Amino acid sequence: MDFDVNLDLPDNQKNNKTIDLDTNTIYDVLILGGGPAGLTAAVYCMRKGVKTGMLIDIIGGQVIKTSSIENYMGYKYIEGNDLIKRFKEQVKQFEIGLRKEDPAVNIKPSNIIEIESKSGKIFKARSVIVATGKSPRWLDVPGEQELLGKGVAVCATCDAPFFQDKNVTVVGGGNSGVEAALDLVDIANHVTIIQDVDELTADQILIDKLNQYDNYDVIYGHTVTEVLGDDFIEGIKIKDYDTKEVERRKTEGLFVEIGWVPNSGFVEGTLDLNKWNEIKVDCACHTNQPGIFAAGDVTSVPYKQIIIAGGEGSKAALSACEYVMRN
Repeated sequence: MDFDVNLDLPDNQKNNKTIDLDTNTIYDVLILGGGPAGLTAAVYCMRKGVKTGMLIDIIGGQVIKTSSIENYMGYKYIEGNDLIKRFKEQVKQFEIGLRKEDPAVNIKPSNIIEIESKSGKIFKARSVIVATGKSPRWLDVPGEQELLGKGVAVCATCDAPFFQDKNVTVVGGGNSGVEAALDLVDIANHVTIIQDVDELTADQILIDKLNQYDNYDVIYGHTVTEVLGDDFIEGIKIKDYDTKEVERRKTEGLFVEIGWVPNSGFVEGTLDLNKWNEIKVDCACHTNQPGIFAAGDVTSVPYKQIIIAGGEGSKAALSACEYVMRN
């Protein structure tokens, strides 16, 4: 599949140096993933002077699904898309091989590592950085994707401040859902948790903290069947599991907090994963396979934040460059 060599930048920026990823080239470092970890790793690798390529699905990763960011150093406030544009401006100044909308589907460790893409192409590298991130587990109901960033969110840590004094809804009563509710109860007017079973399944310590507040309630045994609204969310439809009755409820924000799934399926059986299917790494981003490193939200490193992913991407790049130089 062809790719957009200008990284979606305006046509008047002529100093773009990205080139098509080449199946005949053996790259020193091939980066899988185009989120903060992958983009940061690319800048560090190129500054080290090693031949670098990127094989990705979507440039920006989860950040482009974040409506607003207030906790990234250097910016009091920035939209997710704007932050990624700035990341891309740094990457495009280097002559880097890039192929997007064609993510890795298989990896074969060896002295020369082979990576198969979704389109069936085989790319080769002396080292690889896996920075494929996580994907949210969605409700898969009408209106959800259409209103993403328009009242529908998947990161309470990032977006909670923009729902001050509003009545909001959290879907999910596990750790992710209750943690989101805790992020919201100090800010929002009222928080409603929709839980599909008859109890909250989060750790008791989280539930105890939530019970200290009186501006929340829980609707048990229900699931969201539709998100309502045109330009911004106006409400939701929820269905009772027992009676099958559908109720329409107003809400000014919907946080889908039913978990995140690491994009690690293509390395299963090759790299060691933890019980959450995150890639196990050490403090220098090494995996169990020589020459294969991992960074960002796809790894076992705790606290999934943009600034942490970027830092891990830089560490993975330095480790990969050191590996290439020594071998």
